[in-house]
Amino acid sequence: MMSLKFYKKGITLVEILTVIAIAVLVTVVSVPAIDVFFDSFASQGSTQAMINAALSSARAMATSEHKYVGIRFQKIYDESPLYADQYMIFIVYDYEGTGRLANGFRAVDGLKPMKLPENIGVMDLYYGSDNDRQIDDDLVIGDFFRDATTFSIIFSPAGKLVIHDVWVRNRDGRTDDSSSDDIFNTEGAITAPVKPTGMFLQDAANELSRRMFYIYDTRDFRRAYNDDQPVSGYLVNLEPLYINPHTGTIISQE
Repeated sequence: MMSLKFYKKGITLVEILTVIAIAVLVTVVSVPAIDVFFDSFASQGSTQAMINAALSSARAMATSEHKYVGIRFQKIYDESPLYADQYMIFIVYDYEGTGRLANGFRAVDGLKPMKLPENIGVMDLYYGSDNDRQIDDDLVIGDFFRDATTFSIIFSPAGKLVIHDVWVRNRDGRTDDSSSDDIFNTEGAITAPVKPTGMFLQDAANELSRRMFYIYDTRDFRRAYNDDQPVSGYLVNLEPLYINPHTGTIISQE
């Protein structure tokens, strides 16, 4: 039989010391530093809650609209993806709307991309033309970091997490800059000074959606990257986060 322990309600020594530490911090540290302190303290949990809310919304849209709907993680176009902002974009399968493209997904109309906190990133560690090769080498991630931080999570019309081919396109399926889509536009590798007219690059090929990912601290990752140890020195210690296929919520283990 499980034993239950009951405690009297009151202030513990740990709580008192925490209050004192914060009070000291307020008196001796500048306001910007305090903001950084609280931001770093809460960002991991708040980001996971933010992602959970987005996944729940995508799952609800999939069942209500009877379509494949998902969340896409992707950085905006930037010459240095290591410092580019990363967003969550709601995407929906639309064969006709993407120019009759098999496995064509586009941004959901009327929903703006949601920016992740600046010091938090999300990646799945896969890269390549079909995003089917897993990064396990420090020397590889520099060339394919954009791929590793670009992936989708898809729910079926029944609300179940599925592994589905995804080919992201703009609203009319065009691959040039003449489309009016301001979310996805221009595919393939873009070199300065040429930039896409939309916020994000389109897929150059099919890729499989995912059922797991990693949340990482961008500052710690950059330090490891600059030391030539992004995988062995940092990413290898992160815990993978999986998605419950039935509820669509994040779980720590399969």
